[in-house]
Amino acid sequence: MKIIGTTLNAKYIHTNLALRFLKAYVEPAYPFEIVEFTIKDPILHIVSDLFSRNPDVIGFSCYIWNIEETKKVAELLKKVKPDCKIILGGPEVSYNPIFWLETIPEIDAIVVGEGEATFKEILDAIATGKTFEAVTGLAYRSEEQIIQTLPRKKIDLNTIGSPYRFEEDLPTLPNRIAYFETSRGCPFNCQFCLSSIEIGVRYFDREQAKADLLYLIENGVKTIKFMDRTFNISRSYAMDIFAFLIEHHRPGMSIQFEITADIMRPEVIEYLNKNAPPGLFRFEIGVQSTNDNTNLLVERKQNFEKLARIVTMIKEGGKIDQHLDLIAGLPGEDYNSFRKTFNDVFALRPEELQLGFLKMLHGTGLTRDAKKYGYQYMAYPPYEIVSNRIMPFGDVIRIKQVEDVLEKYWNDHRMDLTVEYLVRHVYKSPFDFFQAFGAYWELQGWSRIGHQLADLFKRLSEFIQATEPSHHEVLLSLMKYDFLTRQTYKPRSLWWEEQLSVKERLALFKHLRNKEVYFSDHQNVQNRMCNEVVEDVLAMTDKEILKHAYIEQLTLDIGQFEMANQVIVSDSYLLVFFDPKTRVTAYKCFKLAIN
Repeated sequence: MKIIGTTLNAKYIHTNLALRFLKAYVEPAYPFEIVEFTIKDPILHIVSDLFSRNPDVIGFSCYIWNIEETKKVAELLKKVKPDCKIILGGPEVSYNPIFWLETIPEIDAIVVGEGEATFKEILDAIATGKTFEAVTGLAYRSEEQIIQTLPRKKIDLNTIGSPYRFEEDLPTLPNRIAYFETSRGCPFNCQFCLSSIEIGVRYFDREQAKADLLYLIENGVKTIKFMDRTFNISRSYAMDIFAFLIEHHRPGMSIQFEITADIMRPEVIEYLNKNAPPGLFRFEIGVQSTNDNTNLLVERKQNFEKLARIVTMIKEGGKIDQHLDLIAGLPGEDYNSFRKTFNDVFALRPEELQLGFLKMLHGTGLTRDAKKYGYQYMAYPPYEIVSNRIMPFGDVIRIKQVEDVLEKYWNDHRMDLTVEYLVRHVYKSPFDFFQAFGAYWELQGWSRIGHQLADLFKRLSEFIQATEPSHHEVLLSLMKYDFLTRQTYKPRSLWWEEQLSVKERLALFKHLRNKEVYFSDHQNVQNRMCNEVVEDVLAMTDKEILKHAYIEQLTLDIGQFEMANQVIVSDSYLLVFFDPKTRVTAYKCFKLAIN
């Protein structure tokens, strides 16, 4: 019997952990081949590939992002290989199996809930010619009937086997994300989340988890993403894994965890701030809303004051990047309340702030209560809301405008100082800036075209000139600074009109050589130019300097703004060196010491 487990990943770099758990559980009784595609692969290409492997059974791992393409693949595959049993599993189909069996008549069965034991029993039944009626945790088609069997009891996780040690995965480990699971379940009951459906938390053996992590590290994995819904629910387990990864990591690795910040103890953060290498860990923290009534309505327990303290401790440590999530459209939160939520969380200055919209997922309590709150939402994936009783569609569209520019102008960190000035000195709040700019962006039709980096600066400059012209001169200096200091090589062209001629720039380099300047050595500037680099640059010929270095005139004391948020208008210059060997950009601000 030829068995294939397959899925359509969102990107090539992703890997499907669920299929690897199935393989670990059903082998060696049944050889199990994993074949992964992406949602961008042509449907006919996928079907042709699967058909050529001549499978008897195919199991599809289904998610919100791939169900539409999976449906097309299953429908076409059944036409060209009608004897092949097609089994679906995964969170997108597991909580509404009858609907999907009725929607896709080509599929034979759907695994309901945890899949390892159920899938093996399906294979046992097929191998012995039996029906599926004795298989628990299953919905299946029997002639013209659709039958759902009794729920399956939770499996002992430590009977599954390791999904991380398959020889065929070794060649691609360094180039793909390795997903890792140390527990299943969630201790919380948030009614918008599928994790609330499973009660309780179960753990994999701690020592086995560490052994598997070491195997991945020793075989070149660079990115590990933990799938645990609340990694830090067990402080001892989390601390043990943190310490193990700090001890055994390799340079250049990145490891992501989903944590609940308001239950994190300060001593854990102190340990990480002291011992974790910079950039090794990344935390994803779901805030969703700071409205207490909203959290009560969705049965979400959260102490935002504690959360903010922990997030601030982590940020001050400078070791761990943080990704904070918001959900627009939750019950009890209208446009003004969401504005406050956004501003509350943006005040923490997370490295990444994701603004998402409520999705009415099959099986969640909030989907069952949709009428209670007047929700209107897409009838197809991703089931995103378009309105409710207190947030009309117009407000949803306005918040989407915020989301669009937030992603481009904050999360990518292309112009941090510029945004800081805008949200502190020009607009009443961060949300008001992103909303005003987002509405202008949409009005200009920019959301429908592509953008290079220089385009983003030009469009912000145009927006400021049109709406806040009195701030444009200061912002132009900040944007020049942000643009030049984030380049890895000298730009061939600039998005602004140059103020200094080549002759004037060479004259400034002469002043630098003669030490007729003084530097602004503010401490908060990362990657600033050390004195030795300055001397190396000034030792270059004029031709070399013009090729690898640049001087731009500014009208703002950048150092004072970055250190103390003080806006001091002052003529100064920015010296930037684009090192052609290291691709590291170094820079210093200076003023002339002569009249």
